[in-house]
Amino acid sequence: MSYRLGVDVGGTFTDLLLINEETGESHTAKVLSTPEDSSIGVLNGVERISSESGVDPASVNRVMHGTTVATNAVLTARGAKVGLVTTKGYKHTLQVARSFCPGGLGGWVSYVKKPLLAPLELTIEADERLAADGSVVRDLDESALRRDLQALKDRGEVEALTICFINAYVNGEHEVQAGKIAQEIFDSVPISISSDVVPEMQEYERTETTVVNSYVRPEVSKYINNLQASLEQTMGENLQLSILRSDGGLASSRGAAESPVNLLLSGPAGGVAGAIYFASRAGYDNVLTFDMGGTSTDVALIQDAKARIRRETRVADVTVRAPSVDVRTVGAGGGSIAFVPELTRALRVGPQSAGADPGPAAYMKGGEEPTVCDANVVLGYLPSDVQLGGDMAIDKSAAEAVVQKVADGMGIGLMEAAEGIIKIVNESMFGALRLVSVEQGFDPRDFALVAFGGAGPLHGNAMGILTESWPVIIPPGPGVLCAYGDATTAVQDEASRTYVSKAEDLTPGQLKADLEQLRDRAAVSLNADGIPHQQQEVIYQADVRYAGQAFQITMDFTTDELMEQGLALLTERFDKEHEHLFTFALGEDHELVMIRAIVQARARTIAEVAVGKAGATLEDCRVHDTRFYYEGEWHDAVIYDRDLLHEGLVVPGPSIVGEMDSTTVILPGFEARVDEIGNLMINPAA
Repeated sequence: MSYRLGVDVGGTFTDLLLINEETGESHTAKVLSTPEDSSIGVLNGVERISSESGVDPASVNRVMHGTTVATNAVLTARGAKVGLVTTKGYKHTLQVARSFCPGGLGGWVSYVKKPLLAPLELTIEADERLAADGSVVRDLDESALRRDLQALKDRGEVEALTICFINAYVNGEHEVQAGKIAQEIFDSVPISISSDVVPEMQEYERTETTVVNSYVRPEVSKYINNLQASLEQTMGENLQLSILRSDGGLASSRGAAESPVNLLLSGPAGGVAGAIYFASRAGYDNVLTFDMGGTSTDVALIQDAKARIRRETRVADVTVRAPSVDVRTVGAGGGSIAFVPELTRALRVGPQSAGADPGPAAYMKGGEEPTVCDANVVLGYLPSDVQLGGDMAIDKSAAEAVVQKVADGMGIGLMEAAEGIIKIVNESMFGALRLVSVEQGFDPRDFALVAFGGAGPLHGNAMGILTESWPVIIPPGPGVLCAYGDATTAVQDEASRTYVSKAEDLTPGQLKADLEQLRDRAAVSLNADGIPHQQQEVIYQADVRYAGQAFQITMDFTTDELMEQGLALLTERFDKEHEHLFTFALGEDHELVMIRAIVQARARTIAEVAVGKAGATLEDCRVHDTRFYYEGEWHDAVIYDRDLLHEGLVVPGPSIVGEMDSTTVILPGFEARVDEIGNLMINPAA
């Protein structure tokens, strides 16, 4: 038997999912995260899931891992001290940036620029110059560079080094030359060069991205190498560790350690990948994802079973040129605090959160502020009189006491206040869903809605009503879906090149030849990881714009389509997408700004496992009778055990479906059908 393990490290919990690749049988586990060293939590989780499942860790040959190590390094400013080598005359590239101050017209008055990730005192200039076409204007002065690098090393501060020369995206020869000299002097210090990390035009973006890569590289490399060594001690030396990238693909542990800038949004990408996995198997390729956790909610739009990818990643005030899943986040979660401002007496919810400590009052950990979770307990959506799964008890009286503060502040009843909290947080999350659908030219009624995360299934039915997106799909193990996404995605890498060519000046053959060069570059890392050529697939992309525009739209295509339809393949698709997004198309002056090749390993299929107990009736799945409050009145409801539900059963609302990691609410007038892979498909009742 061979197994694969998906691991997702969050701020509070580390989620694990163990899958038998031959039978599809899966096991889940949750352990507390260990912020001081995330690998400790991972190893604790491996120990727990092995003991609970009875699976020998040595049987696990693949571990797929979503991590927030790179993200946290940026958010907490705990990255390395970065030295920067630039072209002479460009020392202040990061300082000048884009000359943009956030805020209104007077934003510059109060704007305080944060310290540079590569400070000026650790920046040196190399005497060299390349022209815009990559030709050499002035050779690199090696002796001067060697002297300056030695002086930089003698300061004893540099923990990572970045080399970024002007126009190196066209010709990286001088950067490679400087990198070899730097390696001789700095020995074990990691060195990142821009022509390897992001060979794209725009000097500030390229420099910032390469500097961020250096900034997080020592910590990420240390974490990955330590985790790899620890896992090998438990699972054997043949273990293959892969890390989830921000764009939803996987990188080998070696590739992730060398280019950690691609991991900044590793966490949310796992949930999107898991949602695609289950929704597509249910026959829905166009979906909205709704991932509601304790502090925030992440939403994304999936079209044709593919997540929309943006070419920039933003964490706090750091923006880098790295691909990431287009996830929008709103400060609304189960721990969001409800309050009534004294001046307006209008109920507000979030973005402040009770977090994991002290958490909601209902969790009996010292929380004293009313939260969304407490409102769900008061309304009966999170029953307190029966244990649905997991090991956390719920105190309804504590929840009622804190929600009563909201009721008193507004002069209304307890139940009215609790329902008001839920409606407001639902509207807040609906606003985020509108950002990825309506405001990008998509009608949410044309999409299904996948609800997951610890709190997503509680609110999924209500969000379906607001968006009119049906069915609302609750995948198996919604609370650990990020780990499922980690376990079911494929290893990939990409290579890009700045092109800036008019479509009318190109021939299909010329473009195909350039793309195939990029394919070979992108395949290098997969080849190094032992993935044979016949197991690799390639996707080609071009970023297209109208000449003079400051933004572009990414088009996917194959070389077969290119040779059959010519450049019209790209220009016509671009016109159609431009009209969809902005209501007009010029139809001429098309310009290809970037081209890229994305090479990925073919994902190994996993057998689908039968769910529930065949032959069991709905009555056999009943756990307890309950009631909950909805639209101003109480409704008698039934609690069902999801582990017993099987294909074909229909759960009528009002009802609650409980499982280890989440709770699903089915409202009056709706019903949930169980499909063949275990999804709950919520639709209006016939």
